[in-house]
This record gives sequence, structure tokens and C-alpha cells, in this order.
Amino acid sequence: MLRYQARLFWLGVLLLFLLICLSLATGAGVYGGREVAGFLLGDPALMADDKLAMIVNTLRLPRTLCALVVGVCLALAASMLQSATRNPLAEPGLLGVNAGAVFALVIGLTWFGVESAYGYLLWSGMGALLGNLIVLGLGLMVGRSNPLKLILVGVALSATFGGLSNFLLLSNKVVLEQFRFWNLGSLAASDLDAVLTVVPFALAGLLLTLALSRPLTLMQMGDTQAQALGIRPTRVRIGVLLAATLFTACAIAIAGPIGFVGFLAAYCARLVEPVRLAIQVRFSALFGVLFLLGTDILARWLIQPFELPNGVILALVGAPVLILVVRGGGFRSLLAVK
Repeated sequence: MLRYQARLFWLGVLLLFLLICLSLATGAGVYGGREVAGFLLGDPALMADDKLAMIVNTLRLPRTLCALVVGVCLALAASMLQSATRNPLAEPGLLGVNAGAVFALVIGLTWFGVESAYGYLLWSGMGALLGNLIVLGLGLMVGRSNPLKLILVGVALSATFGGLSNFLLLSNKVVLEQFRFWNLGSLAASDLDAVLTVVPFALAGLLLTLALSRPLTLMQMGDTQAQALGIRPTRVRIGVLLAATLFTACAIAIAGPIGFVGFLAAYCARLVEPVRLAIQVRFSALFGVLFLLGTDILARWLIQPFELPNGVILALVGAPVLILVVRGGGFRSLLAVK
């Protein structure tokens, strides 16, 4: 890693540490950073405060950990999809993968009474797998020639899956009430047990991503050149499919369909390192956590004692950036090599 990249990375890590501290200190109630820090460091007087213990253990700490896991998952899913399709606009939320995961989860909630974290993970994983299969297949056909076509396909997929989800939800008012706020994408209902449940699957996706970084970098030269270097593109794309599905399922299961995090994180990572995917994924994961944690703090702070869904704030930021990237031709960076 070049010196300026190393400095930028460690600066980002320092900012991440500060945001974690701010996240633990932010929220409704009278407890601030001093009380939370004392509780976490084992101050006997503060540890005896049952209300403080409830706020830290069931609200702020799970929410912060959830932001870390979801930010990494969405960012790496976007990086993998962008590299595999050679389409820098690819992102689970924009391509309909999130909508597919939500649709499958609605089926599980409505017809099978899914309640556990493993159930959420399983059903959202099946939907994400279907969405990723469609995305990777169509990406090979239309993503290279015109990145915007794949986005239009994603819009159509999102509309289709969204319509089917709404149809099922209208038949079950109990599930509809449970689903309504979660569908906007929020960390408000974060549960520590659910976060710990998805962590092993997220780690499996991370290990797969690290293993695929070099082959995917070589595949940017084209499948023919990659095969000459001993790379098997079909196997690599299957690996991408599995990794992206794991990441998307983990994020959807604990936070709902949060959009634009992956797009923003992967785009910024590519500005830092446009070629080597091994370095891109490090910065993508870092940026994803920074963006999601920062917006979650804003969501809790802007309209206290109420809060906004994270997906709303990210849409307000991400949509203008997407428009600027498209207007400026920023999507051409991965298309130089055919």
C-alpha cells in the first residue's frame, strides 16, 4: 500500500474509533459519554445503575456493533458485484438484490412464521441468492456495454419484488406492522443476539472476498487474459455470488434494506485505489462503516427525542452522488479494458 494510502487508512481508523465513541454516547436519555465510558470500564457505581445498563447493553452497544457489521457487509457486497460485472454502478440496493431478499423474507414471515435470527438470515439469503443470480447473469450481457442498462434492470427487479412483497403484506396486518419501519432500513431495533448470529456468516464472506481479490483483479483484463494466467472466471463468479449473497443476507437480516451505503463506499474506495481489489476492499469496508455509523448518529441526533430511519438519510446523500457520477461519466473507470 502506498504511503498516502496507508496514512489515509489509519486516519479513517482513527475517525472510526471516534465515531464508535460518539455512537455509544448518543441517544435519548440523560446518559452521555462519561457515564457510558465509566460503565464499560467497570466503574462500580455506574455498573450498579440498572437503567444505564439497560441503555448500554440493549440499545447503544448492539446498535453500534450492528452498524459495524452492516456497513462492512454492504460495502464489500458492492465491491464484489462491481468487480464481477465490471459495472461501477452495481450495488445490492440499486440492482434489486435487497428487494429480492426482502421479498423472500416476507414469504417467510407471512407463510412460515419466521421469528428467529437464523430464520431471517435463511430467508433473506435465499432472496439475495436469486437477486444476485439475476444481476450477475444480466451483468455479463449488458453491464459491460452500458452500465446504465443494468441499473434500469435493477429498478424493474425492485419494483417487481416490492409489488409482490406489498401484496403479501396486505394479507397479514400483524406482519405489516412488524415490517413497516424495518423496511425503511434502520438500526433502531438492533439486537445483540441477532448481530452475533450473523457475524460468522459475515466472516465467511470476508474470507471468500480476500481469497477472490487477486483473481478478480486479473479478470479486469478480460476473461481470455485471465484464463491464460490460470484463472477460472466461472469459479470466481460463483465465489462472488456466494460472498455477495452472504453479505446481503447478513445486512438485511439485522437492519433491513439500507441502500446507497455500498455504492458510496465502493465508489470512494475506487477513487483511492482504482486497480488493486485487495486494497479497494479494505477502504470499501472502512468507508462503509464510516458512512453508516455517521448517518446512524445523525438519525438519533437530528430530531431528538425521535429519530429518522438510516435509509432516509443515506438516500438524501446517495441519490445526488449517483446523479453526479452518471452525469460526469464517472462510471467509465471500469470499462476501459474490454
